[in-house]
Amino acid sequence: MMKQMIRAGAGVLAAAAFAAAQAAPVDDTVSQLQQRWAEIKYAVPQGAQEQRYAGLAAEADQARSRYPDRAEVLIWHGIIVASYAGAKGGLGALGLAKDARKDFEEALKIDPKALSGSAYTSLGSLYYQVPGWPIGFGDDKKAVEYLKQGLAANPDGIDANFFYGDYLFRKGDKAGAEQYLRKALQAPPRPGRKLADDGRRREIEALLAKIGAQGK
Repeated sequence: MMKQMIRAGAGVLAAAAFAAAQAAPVDDTVSQLQQRWAEIKYAVPQGAQEQRYAGLAAEADQARSRYPDRAEVLIWHGIIVASYAGAKGGLGALGLAKDARKDFEEALKIDPKALSGSAYTSLGSLYYQVPGWPIGFGDDKKAVEYLKQGLAANPDGIDANFFYGDYLFRKGDKAGAEQYLRKALQAPPRPGRKLADDGRRREIEALLAKIGAQGK
């Protein structure tokens, strides 16, 4: 009986070790994509970002091919492609935005809790930044739905609060926008994401300054 228990325990430990070993390459891949994205967004001049995002999108394509069933990889593929679309601009960016939407939708099917619900927030941000019909798929109703789901999943997160605040500002609700933007500034730092956190805080402070200049 004791030997059987020991064997069973060893089997559980071996399975756990195998799972951890399998997860490590995915975590490393996601971390690399996160870091490269932050470097381009916050340390590269805007005029040079399109080309750099194009290169990073190719790397993200490879990551998605290696890990097609990992929500974290799909989310970051979508974020990178959406950022590439933003840098590219024009009607040519719409196809990229649609690809990003598919990534986020697929990630939600696999694991809606992945990366603290980031797929909800990212999808919501797409819906309010992409033009509406007949040009694009932008939709304020869907934007609010997904942004609120992102906040429910990560109520203290810097991105969840920033994007909802940004949405409210664009819709003329300056007081509401300020509330969420100030909460975003209070978000705890994310391990290994200092460059992204610092850059996002600069964006928040710039938007708060704009609100202050315009008056409520």
